[in-house]
Amino acid sequence: MGRLEQAAFARAVHALSELPPPDAPEVAFAGRSNAGKSSALNAIVGRRRLAFTSRTPGRTQQIVMFRLPGGQHLVDLPGYGYAKVPESIRRHWESTLAAYLRERPNLEGLVLIMDARHPLTPLDRRMLDWFAPTGRPIHCLLTKADKLGRQEAARTLADARRALRAWGERCSVQLFSSVGKTGVEEAEDVIAGWLRVFPRAPEPETSEAPTRRRGPRGRPAAGAPGGDRRRRAKKSPSGEARASRRRPRAKGDKHEAEMP
Repeated sequence: MGRLEQAAFARAVHALSELPPPDAPEVAFAGRSNAGKSSALNAIVGRRRLAFTSRTPGRTQQIVMFRLPGGQHLVDLPGYGYAKVPESIRRHWESTLAAYLRERPNLEGLVLIMDARHPLTPLDRRMLDWFAPTGRPIHCLLTKADKLGRQEAARTLADARRALRAWGERCSVQLFSSVGKTGVEEAEDVIAGWLRVFPRAPEPETSEAPTRRRGPRGRPAAGAPGGDRRRRAKKSPSGEARASRRRPRAKGDKHEAEMP
């Protein structure tokens, strides 16, 4: 089982005042509305329908929180940049997201989702500008990497690494595909480390008692514990061992019959 697989829906909020107390670590997922953010989150936790995915970009209009057994939260932020979102909603979420990213005290890091075919758009750069000054780590996922050839994907990753140096050393990037599962384990390692969710230690092996060798009819075999006792001579009702008698030889034999 993956370290984040037990995440479960906790709440969806419209305003920062509705957030739970900041007493457990959180990791936020942000990105453009059509960059595959919900699909990436589902792939990382190993659940197909944890975060809602829709063919209509920008449908998520709330901060959605998923809770882990230890109290930590994965936070799915509303997608940004989709033209059909009303201007009033866009302004609300722009100010809300900026305040959340800058002021949430228990926010351990930001996972920034960017389409590998169109990385570092002006809105992506604005998100980096909001969060980088906090000094907390940023991990960028170049999603839909399966739509790029191998050489093109390697070139895109190298270009993104160079560009992200402008936001400091705590900004990392990787290729990712929720379809081909590329980079899923790497992303899980980063997020689990931020949330301090560590793999379980292997249970110690228990030593089993030696199995008794069994002979025919379920009796202990010769040499096994308890096996020799069964081969002792049978005793008569009086408690004395019955001595074996040889059958007397017929007359005319060279030797006399052996008597007890």
